[in-house]
Amino acid sequence: MTEKRINWVKLKDFCERLLIKQGLPLEDANLIAMSLVEADLNGVSSHGVSRMKIYMKRIEEGVVRKSSYITIEKEYPGALVVNAHNSMGIVAGVRAIDMAIEKAKIAGTVFVTVKHSNHFGSAAFFTKRAVKYGMIAFAASNAPPTMAPWGACQAYLGTNPLSVAIPTGDDKPIILDMATSVVAQGKIIMAAKNNEKIPEGWAITKDGKPTTDPKEALEGTVLPFGGVKGYGIALLIEILSGILSGSDFGPYLHNLWKDFKTPQNLGHVFHVIDVSKYIEIEEFYKKISTLKNDIKNLKKADGVSEIYLPGEVEMIKSEHAKVKGIVLSEAVLEDLRELANKWDVKFNII
Repeated sequence: MTEKRINWVKLKDFCERLLIKQGLPLEDANLIAMSLVEADLNGVSSHGVSRMKIYMKRIEEGVVRKSSYITIEKEYPGALVVNAHNSMGIVAGVRAIDMAIEKAKIAGTVFVTVKHSNHFGSAAFFTKRAVKYGMIAFAASNAPPTMAPWGACQAYLGTNPLSVAIPTGDDKPIILDMATSVVAQGKIIMAAKNNEKIPEGWAITKDGKPTTDPKEALEGTVLPFGGVKGYGIALLIEILSGILSGSDFGPYLHNLWKDFKTPQNLGHVFHVIDVSKYIEIEEFYKKISTLKNDIKNLKKADGVSEIYLPGEVEMIKSEHAKVKGIVLSEAVLEDLRELANKWDVKFNII
């Protein structure tokens, strides 16, 4: 598989210009482009610029709103119900968590539901916005069914991602970002695009058999991480994001890749906690620093050179990619070339 390293700033600007050419406002285009490029910087290519092709198609088909329109339907001191009105999910998510951050400065803790939304990309893109204010943040979303509940061989739940970010008082917050499946379906899509095999244990076929063929996996279902435990967490996110928000859930959601007639109607949830309302912030940071140092200095298992905290590997990859460039496969580059030609946008990233 041929790969090239691409300057991240040029890549972000290119994606932004494509989205603006489609009619998106500059601010919305900037948020979407930055979310995708940050995912690639972090080494999470499944949520990176490989998504530009499907985002552009959905905007072109009119199945998602071009100019975001996001309203508050209900508001209380510690709660918000937000309607995204079929806006792009990344934009809706940023607006929602920013509202939660502002309310948490007064209320201490705020829980926000978002309904009538779309695919919102990498969940960490939202939670990391809160840590610079000394706040803990949680973000999760449901997704169209691609994962079988434990014991089933038929998809009902989405891979239902979640992220939790913890401020640490320095530029290295603790950031958990994960799907509730063994692997995000986007990684299987990328493997299929690049003609690569997938590890056994990621997915099963439509007949419930193990497979290493990504195309068979896409016709079948991914598996929850940790067996019944991952299934349970995915189910909770489905209820909080879908049912509690007033969105659709499970098989009643609409497919990002195949349905260009009906809005996805996804739901998201965000929870923000102002640490200073519970404990003196410097005391919190001091104890977090002790926890981090204790973990980093534990006796290492055989073959382990360093113990990492959640999000640390992604930060290291991001720093490296900002200097050396983001690695994109030729298949993804070809998609971007086609978009440049179709929308008459200069392809100047190589």
